[in-house]
Amino acid sequence: MRDEQPAQGLQTQRPAYQKFAVRVGASAIDGQGAFAAEAVPQRRKIGEIRGQSISVAEARIRATRHERIMIVELSPKKAIDFSHSSDPMRFTNHSCQPNARLVIRNGRVEFYAARAIVAGEEITVDYGQTHHEGRLRCQCGAVGCRGAL
Repeated sequence: MRDEQPAQGLQTQRPAYQKFAVRVGASAIDGQGAFAAEAVPQRRKIGEIRGQSISVAEARIRATRHERIMIVELSPKKAIDFSHSSDPMRFTNHSCQPNARLVIRNGRVEFYAARAIVAGEEITVDYGQTHHEGRLRCQCGAVGCRGAL
């Protein structure tokens, strides 16, 4: 487990499932984003997000009630809502040219570096299919952007 040094000089420990330091900050893509606080080598696990286990039916109801949602469907029946999670990876934004990938493994939502990520770089993934069904304009700004989520 790695230790982080807060501004006060006190030592804090991040959870064992958070393998690299990540900070949350203003994103040029959308709202808040997850940023690498240290370099992440290609193919290494960055971390996970944990949240409330809910049914897909409940997830779809919640998606209609909120402008911003943080939900991942794990299977046709199970989803996880990260809206109240304290994990910084929950702020990972979409990009059509992502530097990381989201992997669902054993009921966990994990993030891996698709290429080397430098300290300070925003961590992004391709959201794939979303509840927006192509109605939300993509703001990633990547070359070859699909234009919608």
